[in-house]
Order: sequence, then structure tokens, then C-alpha cells
Amino acid sequence: MNTWLVITVATIIMLIVLGLEYVIHIKNLMSIPVRIHVNGSRGKSSVTRLIAGGLREGGFKVFAKTTGTQPRLITDKGRELPVYRIKSKANIIEQLKIVAFAAKNQAEVLVIECMALNPRLQAVTELNMIKSTHGVITNVRADHLDVMGPRKRDVTLALLGTIPKNGKLFTAAQDYREDFQMACQDRNSELLVVSPAELERISDEDMSKFAYIEHKENVALALTVCSALNVSKDIALKGMYKATPDIGSMKEYTIDKGGEKIVFINGFAANDIESTEKNWNNAVLRHSEKPTKIMVINTRKDRISRSQEIGQYIIQWKPADKYIVIGEKCDVLIKIAIGQGIADSEIINAEGLITEDIWERIVEISEASSMVMGVGNIKDGGVNLIELVEKKAKLTGEVNVGK
Repeated sequence: MNTWLVITVATIIMLIVLGLEYVIHIKNLMSIPVRIHVNGSRGKSSVTRLIAGGLREGGFKVFAKTTGTQPRLITDKGRELPVYRIKSKANIIEQLKIVAFAAKNQAEVLVIECMALNPRLQAVTELNMIKSTHGVITNVRADHLDVMGPRKRDVTLALLGTIPKNGKLFTAAQDYREDFQMACQDRNSELLVVSPAELERISDEDMSKFAYIEHKENVALALTVCSALNVSKDIALKGMYKATPDIGSMKEYTIDKGGEKIVFINGFAANDIESTEKNWNNAVLRHSEKPTKIMVINTRKDRISRSQEIGQYIIQWKPADKYIVIGEKCDVLIKIAIGQGIADSEIINAEGLITEDIWERIVEISEASSMVMGVGNIKDGGVNLIELVEKKAKLTGEVNVGK
């Protein structure tokens, strides 16, 4: 048989198969009445979980999928299933499998976190894979500028690629309102922005019932989405309190180490400069009574620009007594930080140390009492340290305290 004929026939068969698969996918999508696509710079996983929890409490059969620190499929009963990946590599194609699973189980609502960074892939995910009825953009930060940048406005435009057609877009972002409005108009969608007044209606008492440190902006945004689907604030909050937080969520742990009280705060997942500075400064104020403040910075060799940013800006934040740098390519951050004015004696290069040894360094520095906060990146070293801290807190102290 002619080689070109074989190639042509094979190509035609492949196109037919792909076409049939896409027809099946669209049928799956249309069987799910409410599809909520969550995007943004920070808080995507948290908001996905909050919305799912609130709607589940409101009586909807909800399935959710987070990309987060550890990708999870959350069933209508709140059970979490791991999302397995070949060689641990993320691929947006996995969203098709999630849609199929939700459709097979007669989901009424699918809340799904956007996993694409590339601006074109963000748009493809929305327009061809999810076709959401409700879009969510949590906020806009100057993060992943190497992919979505170089400017913060470029990040905004990339995120706007996930606006639904003929639907509703919810956001807590206050900047670039004109861009939001124009993009929503282009796709014939309604823009709903969480106002400062709506934030004020979330009381400190409301927030105190979370078993971890949640942000009012995330809760207000999730409540707005739930309200649009006729779930009241009280019912939605009840479900949100029950929702299991992501491992990267901002928790506080108290460890009693031979009379020493060490408060460890998981801030690893908030890895853009703006959020990290805010979280660190708030933690220092919240624990002003602690005589020793320690910042643990987890670096990654594939996030060099993030290391450079942290090295440049930490001199402007409330000071730490010690900076422990863990992970990969630690010297990049350290050299810049010292150049900006951080004393060499205040920095510990812990690259290559195992997790237990890193913990021992923290204990050595802590003296009578300390506040320790992890920042930078959650992957690898961050997760390992948090898992160790959580075990020690359960054995000797408390978990999820000090809000």
C-alpha cells in the first residue's frame, strides 16, 4: 500500500476519533447544569473549596477539582481523591477526565480550578473544555510574569481569557476594572465585583470559625457565588467551615519543644511578593510578643525569578531575626538579599539539609519562644517541612491556632 495513503487513512481515522471524543465531552459538559471555573493569581484552590462547600451545604450535588499543592478531586460527599499524573507532570487534558467523572456521577455543579498558566491555554481551557456558566477570578498579582507578563496588566489580560460566554464573572480584584468590563462585554457576560462593603459584612466572628487562616476576600467572593445560586450566607458559611482546606492553606501550628513554644505558620503557598509581604508583616504583628522571628524561604531552581524578587524586597518587610533559606539554588536569593542590606550573619544557607536537620536549626535559633513562617514555594521542601511540623504539633502542641 502507498505510504501516503496509509498516512492519509490513519490521519482521517485519528480525526474521526478525536471528533467523537469531543462530541462526548460536550455532551458531558451539557449534562452538568452549573460549571464554575475558578482562576486568579492567589487563592484559587481555597475559593474552589469554599464555593464547593457552600453549595454542597445548600443541597447541590457538587463535585470539585483543585490543582493546588496536591491536585484533588472532591466528590459530592466531600471525599478527596488524588489526581494521578504521569511522571507528576500537569496537563490540561486531565480536566476532560474530571468533567467525564462528574457527568457520570450526575453532578449538578462542577467547581474546577484553572490549571493553565500560558495565556492561550487559559482561554482554550475555558472556551473549549469547561464552557463555564460562572467564572471566578480571585485577584490579580504580579506573579508568573515569565509566562503571563512582563507587566501586571498582562497577567490581568491572561486571566480574563477564562471569562465565560453568556454567563457571569465574579471577582474580588479591584484593579483594571475597565479591562474586566470590556472583556465581559466582549463575551456577553455580567461582571460582579466584591465591594469593600461586602468585605465589611464578613465579621471577625465569621472568620474565627475557620480551622485555619482564611482571607476575608476569599470568603466574600465564595459567598457572592453561592448567593447567585440562591444559597444564603448562613448556610454557605456552615458548609465552608466543614470544607477540608488545601495542604498549602495558611495554618498555624504550636509546638512545645521542651518548654519552648514555637509557632509555625504555613505561608509557603502564597508565593507572589505582594501576598508574601502582607502575610509576613501580619504574622509579625500578630505574634509581636515572640522574641524571635524566623523566616524560612523555600527556593526552586525553576523559579529563579521568584528567588530574585524575594531577595530584592525582603529588606523592605518587617525584619526577621534569622532567614533560613532551603531548597535549590539558594545562593541566588542570598546574594541579592545581602546586596540589598540583609546582614550576612542573619542568613543561614540550608540547601541540601534534610527536613529533620532544618527543623533542628529552627529549634536551635528559637531560644525561649519564636514565630516561624515559611514562604517562597510550597513544592518539595515546603511540603516536607509542613508535614513534619504537623506531626510534631499533633504530638506536643496544637494545630490551627492563633488566628
